Amino acid sequence: MRGRVVAAMALVLIAATGAGPTASAEPAAVAASATAPNGSRIEKVETVDARNLVLHIHSAAMGKTVPVEVQRPADTSQPRPVLYLLNGGGGGEDGVATWAGKTDALGFLADKEVNVVTAIGGRWSYYADWERPDSVLGVNKWQTFFTEELPPIIDAALRTNGNNSIAGISMAGTSVLLLAITKPGLYRSVGAYSGCAQTSDPIGHRLVRMSVETWGGGNVENLWGPPEAPGWTANDPLVHAEKLRGTTLYISSGSGLPGRYDRLGDPFMMGDPNNPEQLANQIVIGGIIEAGTAYCTRNLANRLAELDIPATVDIAPEGTHSWGYWRDDLQRSWPTLAAGLHGN
Repeated sequence: MRGRVVAAMALVLIAATGAGPTASAEPAAVAASATAPNGSRIEKVETVDARNLVLHIHSAAMGKTVPVEVQRPADTSQPRPVLYLLNGGGGGEDGVATWAGKTDALGFLADKEVNVVTAIGGRWSYYADWERPDSVLGVNKWQTFFTEELPPIIDAALRTNGNNSIAGISMAGTSVLLLAITKPGLYRSVGAYSGCAQTSDPIGHRLVRMSVETWGGGNVENLWGPPEAPGWTANDPLVHAEKLRGTTLYISSGSGLPGRYDRLGDPFMMGDPNNPEQLANQIVIGGIIEAGTAYCTRNLANRLAELDIPATVDIAPEGTHSWGYWRDDLQRSWPTLAAGLHGN
């Protein structure tokens, strides 16, 4: 009850400021009473500026509140589509390794007349519905969040036109494909950058285990069970690629070889851009990981071709697993994403 009262108060406060058809000093009104069918709801609306806000959304499936960052379109006089932009392995929880923190993605999208929505959370979860709670990573029902809870709340709160696209990097480059497969038609176009679709074969399983256990500190068997368990195949986008038919697809990866962003002083580098050790880590570790995602991307491209499912595939001759290349991927994939957002 208290959450609904707070939400109602937030709606009154925001609406009282007034909202014009274009960006100004005043934020566009938000219907803060929006809920999902399972009871998920907006607990608080935090206004950053006229174009940006944070919706604190309580997930009924996970029993916790997730901050969701939103950039509104410049013109809110009519319903606009939504681009869900997913962060990588850390889920954006460190406040640094995010699209907003490491790239100019929001600036690039600022004139595109689209609501840009990024949830902060889900570190090392693959944005999946885990079979069991994890002692380190907690309760993860992100598939439910991104297919059943968040979209109806966003549509009602922002008064969208119902057209959605989704894009993600690294871990989320796998997740966005699976989310599109899980609920066909919800996401009309997908951008999958440096992901690995084949989660159930030995290479894919190894990459998932590395993310969940080595970097996340969790137990990968809480995700989909032991390696031979059916959950791994059930959640493998490569196995279920047929269900991507009708979705506009952009899939990409670098080769793993050093390229234009692998140099000292590069502003997209994680950590201190002038630290030689950081650069070495990006070139060596980032190169190995990206070589693996290139292998996965080729396999997915081949499978889509076998199924006669159209896809834009970009495997660059260079590029490590790092933000500068993902920034370029987003910009190159925009026509593909826009086809889903603005198509009939």
